[in-house]
Amino acid sequence: MSDEKIRLNTDWLCDCGGCHVALVDLHEKILQVLDSVEIQHCPVLTDVKDYPPARIGILTGSVRTEHDRHAALVMREKCEIIIAFGTCAVYGGLHGAGLAHSREEIMEHVYRRSPTTKTDTIPDAEVSELAKMVTPIDEVIDVDLYLPGCPPHPHFIFESLASLIEGREPRVTQDSVCGRCKRQMIKGDAREIRNTLDEVPDERFCFLSQGHICLGSATLDRCLAPCPNHGIACTGCAGPTMQILTEPYLDIRTEVSDRMARLTAIDEDIIKTYMEKTAKTQYAYAMATKMIGNKPTFLIKKWIADVEGQINE
Repeated sequence: MSDEKIRLNTDWLCDCGGCHVALVDLHEKILQVLDSVEIQHCPVLTDVKDYPPARIGILTGSVRTEHDRHAALVMREKCEIIIAFGTCAVYGGLHGAGLAHSREEIMEHVYRRSPTTKTDTIPDAEVSELAKMVTPIDEVIDVDLYLPGCPPHPHFIFESLASLIEGREPRVTQDSVCGRCKRQMIKGDAREIRNTLDEVPDERFCFLSQGHICLGSATLDRCLAPCPNHGIACTGCAGPTMQILTEPYLDIRTEVSDRMARLTAIDEDIIKTYMEKTAKTQYAYAMATKMIGNKPTFLIKKWIADVEGQINE
């Protein structure tokens, strides 16, 4: 890939660590990468505390604490190229569900109300305080390359790193997951929304055609569609398509409900209502980004309040 080794820094912010594990999933191709890079700062491989100057910087996770913010700023200062690596870094990821609740509500539930909590003490020392917002890293620093996925797929990891090392543009498309799904989209006769826990969908046909919610049509293909091609409906882990992100009145809920209504006998409003009631699931990976959170069609707190009101009635 390159005769001269390129210096590489990585760091993780608020995340599970899975994106760093994904780097190992390159399998034998990791040998090609290692031949071309010199890993300097990496939480799972080195004990380097500072941030040496580097050509490429990989940041995983969202900004949720002051420690996260500081690490992102220093990485930007020390690295020529920053990769937002993984859906948490790109869109805020699963942590974005916390935006539906206050910081105080989260801390109270986790440390005082959770049945698995062993203490009644909310930590206030030696741990960075939670910020009020979950923030994708490009709202804190400039990002040069986005690599969404939970975690990113090895195919796209290698393509991204290889392109940077070789000094070329990455070979990627703006297609949705549907573009690689082998299922046939037909007009089905489903009259109600179905649950994959109750039945096994026919492997030949589109999930939407059978009344099962699938986010493939609203999700950017950064995975090669392994889930729908192996019997699992897409959950949107690579984040929304560019069309959804850039159109003010188009979002995950409106896109999926419109398409599903055309493919079944289910009324579009019924589908929309269902997706509103399960909004934390449908928007799990991307609600923290302003491109979703600021849409006039995205009313997460209202939807949650409606559900809680029905439960309390």
